Amino acid sequence: MRELDVSVVQAAVARMVVEANCRIGAEAMACLRRSREQEEHPLPRRIMEQIIKNDELAEERTVPLCQDTGMAVFRVQVGQELVLTGGLLEEALQTCMAQGYREGYLRKSVVADPLFHRANTGDNTPAVIYYEIVSGSRILITFAPKGFGSENMSKIAMLKPADGVEGVKAFILKTVREAGPNPCPPMVVGVGIGGTFDKCAQLSKFALMRELGQPNPHSDYAALERELLASINKMDIGPAGLGGHTTALAVHIESFPTHIAGLPVAVNICCHAYRHSRVEL
Repeated sequence: MRELDVSVVQAAVARMVVEANCRIGAEAMACLRRSREQEEHPLPRRIMEQIIKNDELAEERTVPLCQDTGMAVFRVQVGQELVLTGGLLEEALQTCMAQGYREGYLRKSVVADPLFHRANTGDNTPAVIYYEIVSGSRILITFAPKGFGSENMSKIAMLKPADGVEGVKAFILKTVREAGPNPCPPMVVGVGIGGTFDKCAQLSKFALMRELGQPNPHSDYAALERELLASINKMDIGPAGLGGHTTALAVHIESFPTHIAGLPVAVNICCHAYRHSRVEL
């Protein structure tokens, strides 16, 4: 067994929160630059250039990529041989997330009650936290600030097994087409297939935490990711929804076993500010 004080986690995550909001990572930047070169017409090319310049300045100056600094989402994978000491992990994560939003001057966007009393919590708490117990004695924390212009365009469908691959493709493409310019394209499309109503939604969120350029390890799903990306980029929605070849930068699919009577599918869309960070302790 290995011991780790939660104060170590707290210090690391506070830094992650600021970093994630101020940089998109090397792979995402490389993808944006490749997409810019594929745009033949002046308008979409100019929009891509402005997006790239925005992201470069954000990283250089340590300022947010976007005014919507999102609702905090964590995926926390805890090794079963790790013992956390010095406090509760949940409290530490919520506290350090709030610290990062406060010290990084990030916009606080969370309301305490979703329906009747939409008062801002003032510190962006609470974060949405998914916990998993894994092998080993380390803790891997992935953080994603999820903006709601794109989150609002996400959908879930409980398809029938008979709908098959064609039904899944049709639902994903319909969701992207109806989203149009609203998710601030070029977008990244996260897809969860299988499990239950809630599990496939979780999978679609985890799909958006994958680095760009990392295909699904299963060849069938990797091929489906490529096919869907090609179909989406033929829609002519384009950067900022003003036309062009780059409607999406990537399609990421995650899957899970499901019941014989079901075929759940969730589509979670992310804008071009493909923000997340990761730390292993």
